[in-house]
Order: sequence, then structure tokens, then C-alpha cells
Amino acid sequence: MKTEGYFLVKKGDAKTAFELRSFELPTLKGNEVIVEIEAFGLNYADVMARHGLYRGAPPMPCILGYEAVGKVVEVGSEVDNDLVGKRVIAFCRFGAYAKHVVTMEYAVVPVGDEDAIELLALCTQGVTAYYMAEYLTPVYENDIVLIHAAAGGVGTMLIQMAKRRGAKVIAKVGRTEKEALVKELGADHVVNYRSGDYVELTKAALNGNKLDVSFNPAGGSTFKKDMSLLGAGGRMIVFGGSELSGAKFGILSALSFVFKMGRIMPVMLMGKSRSVLGVNMLEIADSKPEVMKHCLHEVVKLYQSGALKPQSGGMFSEDQLAEAHATLESGNSTGKIGVKIN
Repeated sequence: MKTEGYFLVKKGDAKTAFELRSFELPTLKGNEVIVEIEAFGLNYADVMARHGLYRGAPPMPCILGYEAVGKVVEVGSEVDNDLVGKRVIAFCRFGAYAKHVVTMEYAVVPVGDEDAIELLALCTQGVTAYYMAEYLTPVYENDIVLIHAAAGGVGTMLIQMAKRRGAKVIAKVGRTEKEALVKELGADHVVNYRSGDYVELTKAALNGNKLDVSFNPAGGSTFKKDMSLLGAGGRMIVFGGSELSGAKFGILSALSFVFKMGRIMPVMLMGKSRSVLGVNMLEIADSKPEVMKHCLHEVVKLYQSGALKPQSGGMFSEDQLAEAHATLESGNSTGKIGVKIN
């Protein structure tokens, strides 16, 4: 089956990085399905891949994209034919920046006529947040939680999940206009890192206490700072390297990024009873697909029950793909950004 997709063909500016090309879909395996895409989502890993900073990305030319909303149009021999024609949200191992994508049957969940941008937010952002806050190391009642990039796709989900579990949330943002959003979602304190040293601002919010959990998608210099804020039993969950994005000096920037994070000595973690957990959802998807399936189904249940309200950062048309990328990269957006297929 022939279709079209937006291939990443060069590093750098989003205006020149992508090219619409025709390609042939692979023959379906027994447990696979083809989804005709209505809209796909953007993730910060896509920005990192465009800059050549994401090691998990396939070699160029390639089609990025982890999630899509669309209609199942064909199924493999091991998949129930009743799925054909159903509107679904779908995870994929790249390939979503296209008009059709092949993915596994377990990676799709039938949905109704809900808003596409909200559904897209449930995939990578919702599942990442659920995996970290409710599956890997659950947030507990009265935990004090610091959430970096709190107005973003994952951050807004984390706020809601942490509050749902009875935690106290310190939301870190970089713009005044984002403060109202995170407060509306339930944040107990807001730290604007452009207003001063976020460590000192966080200490003020802690009022003599220590953090129980830090959800950190930035890495780099923020790692040591967050470690200094953790108390006994504290957990740091690192799930990105956004501080490296936009770096202009290649390997030197990468080395600097690693150096700023420092060296972890297990004996010191044990002595202070702290934990550091790294999260890469692609690795989880590859090695534990049943976990991804569980998390996706649970997030959909929470959403459909009204317990989660995904935040929209805007739906762009496919000819605005570069603009959508630039918006996500700017740090000015809140919530999920999607691209609608014309």
C-alpha cells in the first residue's frame, strides 16, 4: 500500500528539515494493523531528533512521530476484523508523521468522537506521566513533588495525577502566563525560574521540608540542584534532556551536559536513602509492551471518567508542520501540540 509521509531529511531548522515523500507500507504481520491518520502528535524528542541529539531516532531519512489518532483500515491475520473502521488512538515506533502508519494491535485503543488533540495527549504524555507517577514509583498522599516544565504536555498530566493521589505540588514554569494554568490544575506552589534561582524559590515553597519526588525532563545543571532538594526516601525521575536542546557546539555541548549532571555513587544514594530513576518510554515499549498497553488503557479510563483533562497547545495543519515544531521548541507552548492531516 502506497502512502505519503513527512520525512526528516536534514538536521536543523524545521522549515528545511522535513520533506513530503511517497513510500510503500510494509506487508502486515499477523498482529499488526494499518491506521489511516487523522492527526498526529509532536513530542520534544522530535525536536531533539531534528537537531541530531536523540540517539533513539532512526537514521535519516526517517519519519518521526510516536502517536496518532485515526481509523483502522486493515488488520493482520491474528487481529479481530471488528477493529476495522474503528477510530483509535495509536502508539507507533516512529512513523506517525504520515497519512498511514503500521503498528501493533496492542498499541491501539478504540475511542469515540472526543477531541483529537486531547486524545493525542493521552498517548506519549499521558502514558509517560502515568508510568512514572502511578506505575514505576507511585506518588503517595502528602508527598511533596516538584514538576519541571509543569505547563507542558507531561507536566500538566503529572500535576493532575499527583493531586489525584493527594500530593503537594510545586510547579516549575518559565513564563508568567503559565502560572494561572498550573494553579488551575491544582498546583499548590508555582516557581517561575525567570524570577530568580529556582532552587531558592523551591526552598521557600518547601518551608523547611524536603522534596519527596522530582520529575525532571531537563537534566544537565538541574540534576544536581534537584538532588540537593531531595530528602530521605526522595526519588528523582529523569525523563529527558531538554537543557541540551538548541546547543550549538556539538560534542562539546553534550560533554558539558553530562559533566553538569555529575557522577552518581550508589553508596551515597544508599547512605542518604535517595533514588535516581531514568525513564525512556521507547525502551519500555520495546521490552515491556504489556506495560505500555496497561498504562495506555488506564489513562484512557481516567480521561473518559473525567479524572484527567488534557491540555491543548494547538492543532496545526500539515502544511504548518515547521511552525508546530518551532512552537514546541520555543518553550512558549502549553499542553499538547498536534498536526491534522488535510
